[in-house]
Amino acid sequence: MDSGAVPRRGLEVVVGLAGAVLAAGLIELRTGELRAAPHLVEAPAVGAAAPSASSTPPVPQSQVGHVPATGTPDAVASYTLHARLDADRHTIGATGTIRWRNTATVPTRELWFHLYLNAFKNDRSLYLRSPFGSGRGAARARDWGYVDVKRLLAVELDGVDLWPTAAKHSPNDPDDETDIRVPLPRPLPPGQWLTLKIEFEAKLPQIIERTGYSGSFHFAAQWFPKLARHLPDGSWAHFPFDQQAEFYADFGDYSVSLDVPAEMVVGATGRCVEESVHDGRRTVRQQAGGVHDFAWTAWDGFHQRRETIDAVDVRLLHPVGHERNAEIELDALRFALPELGSLFGRYPYPTLTVVHPPEHGRGAGGMEYPTLITTGGPWYAGHTARFIEAVTIHELAHQWFYGTIATDEASWPFLDEGLTSYAESVILERKYGAGSLIDWPALQIAQAEAMRWHALEHGGAETIAKPAASFSGFRSLGASVYARTATVLRTLANVYSEQSVHRVLQRFAHRHRFSHPGPDALLDAFRESLGEHAAEVLRLALFERGSVDFEVGRLRNVQLTEAGGVFDREAERETRERETSPEERSWLGAATVWRHGSLQLPVEIELVTADGTRTRRSWDGQGEWTRVQHRGPSPVVSVLVDPDRRIALDDNWLNNAVCAQRRAPSRTWERTTYVGQLLLGWLGP
Repeated sequence: MDSGAVPRRGLEVVVGLAGAVLAAGLIELRTGELRAAPHLVEAPAVGAAAPSASSTPPVPQSQVGHVPATGTPDAVASYTLHARLDADRHTIGATGTIRWRNTATVPTRELWFHLYLNAFKNDRSLYLRSPFGSGRGAARARDWGYVDVKRLLAVELDGVDLWPTAAKHSPNDPDDETDIRVPLPRPLPPGQWLTLKIEFEAKLPQIIERTGYSGSFHFAAQWFPKLARHLPDGSWAHFPFDQQAEFYADFGDYSVSLDVPAEMVVGATGRCVEESVHDGRRTVRQQAGGVHDFAWTAWDGFHQRRETIDAVDVRLLHPVGHERNAEIELDALRFALPELGSLFGRYPYPTLTVVHPPEHGRGAGGMEYPTLITTGGPWYAGHTARFIEAVTIHELAHQWFYGTIATDEASWPFLDEGLTSYAESVILERKYGAGSLIDWPALQIAQAEAMRWHALEHGGAETIAKPAASFSGFRSLGASVYARTATVLRTLANVYSEQSVHRVLQRFAHRHRFSHPGPDALLDAFRESLGEHAAEVLRLALFERGSVDFEVGRLRNVQLTEAGGVFDREAERETRERETSPEERSWLGAATVWRHGSLQLPVEIELVTADGTRTRRSWDGQGEWTRVQHRGPSPVVSVLVDPDRRIALDDNWLNNAVCAQRRAPSRTWERTTYVGQLLLGWLGP
């Protein structure tokens, strides 16, 4: 056992508890002071007649308020669908039209569709045949799911049915049918519209990967054939449904009629514009403008609460017995909705639906869709840690990074999940303080501390900025993309000030709203506001596994006496005796501080002397080491690097302290002292 093993164990008892709660809660569930006036960003109206193929599409109209300088989404792929749920067969029969415009600078000769329900069609799909899918999915897939396209007529291309010529499987993968190429009979020029009349049937699997059914509870996500995003150069951002990736699509307007059994309560993307009950069936028509997906749920066991929060019509659907959880979720939303709006721009839609699935349908929990989020947790969750609050705020924050900014989650998951996780930790801390994750009478743990623990335990092995499918597993993806990204941003906020970093993120969110930015846009925002050094630290941390570990070496004290000997002073010779009285002697204390890793971050170093004096030195972090010295009447008894724990990315806080050695040259005592300081910080006053 090394000298640091004992205090390290003490630390793990507390931090390990927080990490376990976080890993089992938010990350595992999900992976399977700036107060500037907000821009009011509103959703465009929906339901207007689509323009002809040769005309220019109308400018979307605002539902309320005024349009921001950052603009409104360009409606590229819009859907009008009529869907009927067969609750016994768990199928959705649907017809409708898709209006799509070629926004590229070149003609297109093909379309790409994502048929994600086919991930659960058989156990040879990319999702279910993977080591993760076979453990997490196939074992639970007791009923299969699929999308069966009946016809796809291209109106402007002589009404030809495109589906017979569609590819039968994903590229280079004969066993997967989630990424399908559809060739066009002739090229579609830039700027031209294409109307597609579609008919399909979707079979829902038993709840898996946040879609499916359990008993009479139905949650339909990724249930319709969805066009991949078309890029300006004419290529398509298409990909099969990987077990670690999420979704990416163009913005559009949705008008969806849902026909379900009359006893069922429906929750869906957008706002309800019409509802009727006839012959034992309920028909609900939903409209949503400026979104890139549509999800819905139907169940006869939902209880409903409704409340206006920050001018948004919030509708909460929950099972009986979850009244406390519902109140916790609403309380979190009352704070988080305006708070996130002040940080990243006003929530742009008039409605928000929050779904707390029943416990037998918990696989649908913890996910985000435009204007609709799912939470989750057992009835007693609100009596333990702040799990319910954290999930609610996390999924709400997605409405900005996933919803309106709309980054490519498959290629760069950190741009959504990482920024969302940081925003979540900020909002939790603002509302709940030091006990933002655990707030027990004798123990308070902040969620940011648990994020740090998870990031350092598991998140340094792989690069953060890479495609979701490139990670070795869910644990690594969660630790890197969620926790480590949030910890990187937390460190920058501590170093450059929270206000400065939040200003950067606010500008990034405003400038790139509805524009699908990539990583360069985030780096540019940091470069413009905080300078090249901050941007380089961020780049190294994201793209090159950048890390930092400050370590302080042995502390030495030397008692100084007045110099003795023969000295010449302006042609005069002076002889001094070396002996002086103890009262006239002084002490020189010195220690070396090393910086390991590639991240050059400024840090403070505190020196404490025997008489209680505390002195701080600043080091810019340049170079591999620096030496700190202090001269005074008392010896230095301890040196502490980063006393305020600003460098959250520091790989090992246990080597940040050193104390003067009195007996054996063991570092156990100094490390125990430092761990005690850390524990006191976590436990609170």
